[in-house]
Amino acid sequence: MSLFDWLCQFSNNTDEFYIRRYLGKMLFTGDEIDKKVEVLSGGEKMRCMIAKMMLSGANALILDKPTNHLYLESIQGFNNNLIKYPGNVFMASHDHEFIQSVCNRVIELTPNGIIDKLMFYDDYITDTKIKELTRIFTEKKHT
Repeated sequence: MSLFDWLCQFSNNTDEFYIRRYLGKMLFTGDEIDKKVEVLSGGEKMRCMIAKMMLSGANALILDKPTNHLYLESIQGFNNNLIKYPGNVFMASHDHEFIQSVCNRVIELTPNGIIDKLMFYDDYITDTKIKELTRIFTEKKHT
């Protein structure tokens, strides 16, 4: 099955231009849409799943380390699409730059409670009040 055929399975609109648009957002261009899904690399598979999620029109996405296996170009394309995404994105990631550019709310699950702040990641990690909260939670855990 080709990449194009695979993605068509998940859409009511199988117009070539429409499907190419979603594949293009994840940097699949030209003849790459005819590539067989069985030979895709890990990064290409991840990009296919991202295209499928964008195509679904879901109002929420749950992503676990979404930039693993992606090259810089793919990360940038994904980043740009997530910034424009109208729904909610819940994600865990180790990619500092990706988190900073995409996220505007941080929810940290700690052993002694949840810290939930509507702020960018860099602001979160440098906020002295949050550092104090984390310290208090850590002390509670050890007492």
